[in-house]
Amino acid sequence: MAEQKNHPLLFELLRSFTTLAETLNLSRTVERLNSTRQTVRRHINILEELKGEQLFVIVERQYQLTDAGRRSLREAEDIQARGAAWLNGEAGHVGGLFHIAKEEPGGWCYYLQQHPISEIWSGQNELLKQGIRYWTEAEGRIADKAFDPIRDNLMVFRKAAEDWICTAVGSNSSYATWYGWRWESSSIGRAVPSLPGGDAHAVQLSQPFEDVRATQGLRYDHVHTMMNRGEEGIPEPISFKRLLLGCRYPDDSFAMVSLVVRSYDLQIEGLSQDRIESMPKTEVMEEISDPDRR
Repeated sequence: MAEQKNHPLLFELLRSFTTLAETLNLSRTVERLNSTRQTVRRHINILEELKGEQLFVIVERQYQLTDAGRRSLREAEDIQARGAAWLNGEAGHVGGLFHIAKEEPGGWCYYLQQHPISEIWSGQNELLKQGIRYWTEAEGRIADKAFDPIRDNLMVFRKAAEDWICTAVGSNSSYATWYGWRWESSSIGRAVPSLPGGDAHAVQLSQPFEDVRATQGLRYDHVHTMMNRGEEGIPEPISFKRLLLGCRYPDDSFAMVSLVVRSYDLQIEGLSQDRIESMPKTEVMEEISDPDRR
């Protein structure tokens, strides 16, 4: 068995790495971390030794990320975010499934509860059921005609280096109908952090996306958060069910397919129904079956 690599100061090492990767300047990194040049250099050297690859090169006295550094950056940021969320009691598991409850002072929030796939079959939403049926019929091949009836409802991503890149946005997808045609038409080819949700949502997408990429299967989440709307990017509450499907492009590379339905019918531990229904009723994409909520 290979020796397990570990280090008691892992998070300090990662902070030095991600901050230097952002500034590409040792003096600014030291100032931001309230550290010393020797400490930051030592942290980078330790990480490079542990990983067995060089993360930075210095060209004309300027730090630059190597290919290995660029590949490592997003995961390093994700590890830091997940670690901070765990320490702050924002992330954990409920019934063995992933749960996030994150609130920030400016009003931004992110709540997620992972649910068993079987709940889709016992639920009322036909689009999510069709997503599983057509995924099965297509055997996960995203270009297969079996997906055609719901293709306009899908959003598709490809993993490239450290980022997920949008490759398709259906005109009837939750993304297109929430952000509008301007973003629908200009999102193809963009990395997730450069989409309207920005870095905050990119971090939250990482764990579910990587989970599905590892299993090549399905994942079902209920989510409530704040997302920008309109030309001025005003944040508004949004509540939705999300089915992620592990698929394949024609070249047999991995394709991440997202099928999202905005809904009031969510169950998220620690989140009230009033918060779920703070999303405008006009944005609900499925019928509200409870007459008390009409």
